[in-house]
Amino acid sequence: MNTTDYAFGDSKKYEGSSEFVKLRYHMGPVLTSNITVHTIWYGKWEKRQKKIIREFINSISATAAPHPSVAGWWRTVELYTDQTGSNISKTVRLGEEKNDRLYSHGKSLSRLWIQSVIKSAITAKTRPLPINPRSGLYLVLTADDVYVQDFCTSVCGFHYFTFPSLVGYTLPYAWVGNSARFCPGQCAYPFAVPPYIPNRKPFKSPNSDVGVDGMISVIGHEMAELATNPLANAWYAGQDPSFPVEIADLCEGIYGTGGGGSYTGQVLDARDGATYNMNGIRRRFLVQWVWSHVLNYCTGPNALDH
Repeated sequence: MNTTDYAFGDSKKYEGSSEFVKLRYHMGPVLTSNITVHTIWYGKWEKRQKKIIREFINSISATAAPHPSVAGWWRTVELYTDQTGSNISKTVRLGEEKNDRLYSHGKSLSRLWIQSVIKSAITAKTRPLPINPRSGLYLVLTADDVYVQDFCTSVCGFHYFTFPSLVGYTLPYAWVGNSARFCPGQCAYPFAVPPYIPNRKPFKSPNSDVGVDGMISVIGHEMAELATNPLANAWYAGQDPSFPVEIADLCEGIYGTGGGGSYTGQVLDARDGATYNMNGIRRRFLVQWVWSHVLNYCTGPNALDH
C-alpha cells in the first residue's frame, strides 16, 4: 500500500481556503437520530453492483475497518451540530430496499419525477418503503440506461426533500445516477477521463466497476450534505438556499492532501494497481473529502497531517 502523488495538470491548488468560505449554520435541523438509508434501485442492477454500494453504506459506521476508513471520513460529518448542540449521528444503517426493475416512470426523468419514484416506493401495494421523516434518508439510484434532467451537464447526483403536496411527506432524499454509459469522464472521474483532457490515463477502479465506483463518491457527497443540510436551512455557504454551497461542494474533486483543480491529491495504490483513499469493511473506495468547519478546510481520513 504505497502513496502515490498524482500530478494532474500544472496547477496544484491546495485543499480549500478559509478566507473565501463563509460556511454558516442557518438554524435548521440536521440528522442527529440514527440514520436509516432506504434505497430505491431504479432500472436493472446486477447483484454485484448492489453489493458494492451496500457495503459502502454499511462501512460508514464500521469502526473496525482498517485506517484510513470510511468511518474516519464520516467523523468530519459528525462534527456538525444543530442549535441544541447535538451532533450528526455516527450510526448509519441500511434500511429497506425497493426494486423498480420495470422503469415505472420511464428511462428519462425530470428532477421532480424523482419524487414520484419515491412516492411509488412508499405507497407500493407490496412491501412499501417505510415512511421515516425524522431519520430516514431516501436514496434513488438509477441504472446506466436512465437519463435524469441535468445529468452529465451540471450534476452527477443531487439531494433535496420531497414536497408534501406531491409525496405526502417531507422526506430528505438523494438521487445518484450510474454514468458508465452516458458520461463516465464527467461523473466517474478519475476512473474515466473526459475527452478534453488528452494524454491522461484513468485510474483503475477499486471494485472493477467504473460506473459504480464513480457513484460511490457521489453517494458519499450527497449523504454528507443530506446529513448537514437536509431541509436546505442548516449548514451551507452563500446567500441563496436554493443554490447552496454545501460541505461536499467545497471539496469537489479533492481526495487527498494537496488536491484541487484536476489534481486528486495524494491517494493510495492497492497491490492490484487500483486507486483508493479509504477502507470499508471488506472493500476499498475512493471518496471525495468534505469540509471541516472546525479545521476550516477540506479533510479526509487519508490526510497526511492526521
